[in-house]
Amino acid sequence: MKIGFIGLGNVGGKLAGSLIRNSVDTYVFDLNAEFVAEKVAAGATNGESAANIMQVCDAVITCLPSPAASDAVVQEMLPYVEPGKIWMEMSTTDAEEVKRLSEMVIAAGGEAVDCPVSGGCHRADTGNIAIYAGCTRETFEKVLPILTHMGRRVLHVGEIGISSTLKVMTNYLATINLLSLCEALTVMKAAGMDMAMTYEAIAISSGNSFVHETESQLILSGSRDVNFTMDLIQKDIGLFQAIADRNNVPLELSPLMIEMMTDGQKRYGERAQSDRMIERLEEATGLSITAPGFPTELIDNEPEERGYEVVPKR
Repeated sequence: MKIGFIGLGNVGGKLAGSLIRNSVDTYVFDLNAEFVAEKVAAGATNGESAANIMQVCDAVITCLPSPAASDAVVQEMLPYVEPGKIWMEMSTTDAEEVKRLSEMVIAAGGEAVDCPVSGGCHRADTGNIAIYAGCTRETFEKVLPILTHMGRRVLHVGEIGISSTLKVMTNYLATINLLSLCEALTVMKAAGMDMAMTYEAIAISSGNSFVHETESQLILSGSRDVNFTMDLIQKDIGLFQAIADRNNVPLELSPLMIEMMTDGQKRYGERAQSDRMIERLEEATGLSITAPGFPTELIDNEPEERGYEVVPKR
């Protein structure tokens, strides 16, 4: 199969890299020509445009920063969709929007997969990230070999739209975990606790989490560079709030998170790294929430291996 990949940013570039590294025939495109050149140097083919990629490839993956960007790309590809063509949406987007675009692709004779990822850029870089796939079982069987080159664990969730709903939920949880860790680390520092000891105390306790094991290290090292920006956080938690609103769930924490992230953007810039939220508390207390010995970047030390389907326990 010839696979197209459109969107070579922080996450997309790493996912495309896994395809290229595993000798998948990959055509790439991005508005940033430098990103394209980098992947071509690694073994990909320059796809030239979204329209051209849909014409020459069997499956086309998009990993884009906004629903509007996905819409623009799908509209460009749509005239060239026909039976045998598959569109795979790996962006984090609104469930209703991915359903709308999928219906257009399917009406043109193609197939569609809603398959966002979760687990951080460092795991996207090694093919060890998690992937949710929403589509028919028949389509899932076709794309599973592609997905297992990019992700370690692949969950077939059912209909298109379910994946995007679940992904937005996971990003909501990751964000609230980040904000609570900022508060916990600051309070411990103010109480005179050793920060390396504090990190380990959380790591071996009921308070541990994926976010702690990754982002707390970047906070403590002072790098605060998690490869995920505040504007993307705002998009994701805003999408989660929209799901709650549509389903008449009166949330209390979600609006507060949106307010806190908005303040962070005003202070540090709309596209500031999300881990810089710790600096709001550093400024308020005069404390430095840092400690020696922590890494300045995240590296996935798990060896790369071919992914597999995860089957829910029922």
